[in-house]
Amino acid sequence: MAFPDPALPARVRIHEVGPRDGLQNEAAAVPVEIKAEFIRRLAATGLDTVEATSFVHPRWVPQLGDAERLMELLAQAGLPAGLRLPVLVPNRRGLERALALGVREVAVFGSVTESFARANLNRSVDESLAIFEPVVARAKEAGMRVRGYLSMCFGDPWEGAVPVARVAGAGRRLLDLGCDELSLGDTIGVATPGHVGALLTALGEAGVDAARTAVHFHDTYGQALANTLTALRHGVTTVDASAGGLGGCPYAKSATGNLATEDLVWMLHGLGIETGVDLGRLTATSVWMAAHLGRPSPSRTVRALAGTPSHQES
Repeated sequence: MAFPDPALPARVRIHEVGPRDGLQNEAAAVPVEIKAEFIRRLAATGLDTVEATSFVHPRWVPQLGDAERLMELLAQAGLPAGLRLPVLVPNRRGLERALALGVREVAVFGSVTESFARANLNRSVDESLAIFEPVVARAKEAGMRVRGYLSMCFGDPWEGAVPVARVAGAGRRLLDLGCDELSLGDTIGVATPGHVGALLTALGEAGVDAARTAVHFHDTYGQALANTLTALRHGVTTVDASAGGLGGCPYAKSATGNLATEDLVWMLHGLGIETGVDLGRLTATSVWMAAHLGRPSPSRTVRALAGTPSHQES
């Protein structure tokens, strides 16, 4: 039963990150055919955006070293018309690889903090933005949509709490480069609702429209849903989530799983918010992937809805 709240948006777009952010930290290689089938099943749930992979050098993220082959398989998979399949590109070379395969949406990945920028990109924050500028410009020239990820927006394992003014300034800079959308990452899962509200208020004061803002929460302290609800009350209508709660971050060992898409959908549907997602199909997809990974899903909703062997698919 749904209990709508007029203070919340009528519809939320879920930006599914399971195939990229969810799988990138898996120690055991996931066969490319399984990744393609995972994306096909996710698309069949009604999700309209599924972030497929990253065109980063395989040395840095070996799990995603099959990006070209994956995109080739997806081109043959008969996916729904209009499905958005963005990919992450770390630099101009990654962008050109994506362009050669006909990719229409890309994302760049920056950091608010110097420590994480060094750990993740081996560059300072300013140096990273300087590298992104020609990447974004080239993507826009090619008619691509560009998302800008901003990590460590709430806390950093080396630097601690991150000032909201610094995040607002970095977010404004990414949009000024030409990004169409800004995704705010709680990379280590330390955000709380009050902090989320303060940051979104600061971003608004910096001229960043909530309509161009997405939130990307990790559930380290069990705050991801509460944080998401706060973001919705501040006008955000795009939420990143990972099917089955898969994910972490290879450069931040304290980062736990992403907000589970099933947990998000359960909350949104209970609030009468449209998502276009079939929760039963989504749950079955996460159970299927969990079987391939050899462990149960951490999502509470998946466990509740698919807790018996009869619900599991082979």
